[in-house]
Amino acid sequence: MTATPAAPPAVPGIANPNIDMDGHLKLAQEAAKHRASRRLTEEQFLKMSQEEGTLVLDARSKEKYDLLHIKGAVNLSFPDITIESLKKTIPDKNTRVLIYCNNNFMNAEAPFPSKAPVASLNISTYISLYSYGYRNIYELGPRLDPAKSKLVFESSPKVQ
Repeated sequence: MTATPAAPPAVPGIANPNIDMDGHLKLAQEAAKHRASRRLTEEQFLKMSQEEGTLVLDARSKEKYDLLHIKGAVNLSFPDITIESLKKTIPDKNTRVLIYCNNNFMNAEAPFPSKAPVASLNISTYISLYSYGYRNIYELGPRLDPAKSKLVFESSPKVQ
């Protein structure tokens, strides 16, 4: 039987001002309270997505976005969410932003592979946008089958 290598001893107090777990947890709690009244039905999401001044944000990878996404959605992959990318993609923090993720869809594993519920991209994206000062955020709530949904989906054209 092979022994598992011992973990190195924890070193308390390693300073890095660019990593703030306590701040993240505090903002995550605030975002959770904010999010509680901002989850939308399919009909609400569809209606709001068609209104002027609304941006539908897809934070999945470009590869998954290209396979299938809600028509008109803007792709900003979650790992690419930064101060600068948000300034470019959503320059006005008052813009109404609608989000959705993999766990909103079933029967479409290639473009929308399921994540563990506690690791849902909706949660991470909502907290991230909230952390950057966006407050006009709404989230698609239910789990839908794209083939039966009232939302319109499209694939990105093939790059030649």
